[in-house]
Formats: sequence, C-alpha cells, structure tokens
Amino acid sequence: MLNRIELLKLIEHNARISISELAVMLGVTEDEIAAELETCKKENVILGYSTVINWEKTEREPVTALIEVRITPQRNQGFDKIASQFYRYPQVSSCYLMSGGFDLMLIIEDSTLREVANFVSDKIAPLEGVISTSTHFILKKYKSNGTLFEQKQIDDREAVVL
Repeated sequence: MLNRIELLKLIEHNARISISELAVMLGVTEDEIAAELETCKKENVILGYSTVINWEKTEREPVTALIEVRITPQRNQGFDKIASQFYRYPQVSSCYLMSGGFDLMLIIEDSTLREVANFVSDKIAPLEGVISTSTHFILKKYKSNGTLFEQKQIDDREAVVL
C-alpha cells in the first residue's frame, strides 16, 4: 500500500526523482505513484515544484530580508486581510503568521538593500493596521529548504603507511 507521507517527503527532498525510482523506493507500481501524485495535485497538497539556486555562484545576487511585522488584526478578518495585501507583491517570496513577539514574517527578495528598504517604508509600514516592522538582512545562506549550500570535501581515506 502506498504511503502518501513517505511519497511527499521523497519528492519534497528531490522534485526531479522519477516515477520509476519512487515506485521502487516505495514498493508499489508506477501507476500507483502517478495516480497518487495526480490526486495530490487536485487536492492542492502539491502546490508546485521548485529549484534551490545558489545565486552567489551567478552574476545575479538578490538581497533577501526577513521582515517582522506587528499588526492589529482586522475585525471579522483577523490577520488574513493584511497578510493578503502583503503576499500579493512579487518581492514577497513567503508570508507566515507567527506566534511570539510579532505577527507576520515576510521574506522579501529584491535587487539591492535600498530597494528592500524602500519596499518596507513605502509599501508595508504605511498600511493601516501595521504597528511596527523590523528588518533583518540575510548575509549568507548555509542551508535552505534542506539543501546545504557549501559542502566541504572531507578526505576520509585512511592513511597507508608502508
């Protein structure tokens, strides 16, 4: 019997894995895998596929910032209305409702520090209901979405002494 959770974990780690490989790994037929993937798409369990890119290795180096936002929830709409105003901007790659000292966490990607600063001051801070923001810039990525960015080559060969 096909274990949906195991299937989802495998494709989350490697979206390019083939249906035939998945079938062997999970001990089911390729038809069962294909049918389950299609069902997951129809049920909005699988929303899309992505590639993790190390932009530091290219000529394009986008700036990534984490923006903590404290807001006043809207009557009868909670945090959803303000969140929807934020996540519609193309610069916002992620938007999360959080517990703790702030309400929303936005992950912003833009070309320069100045563009991120302008986005926060022009688009986020002036919105009705926004109490405060705090911006944190990512200086270096070590791991993202389970993928290590730099893997040091370790020579684990044993020395042979003659």
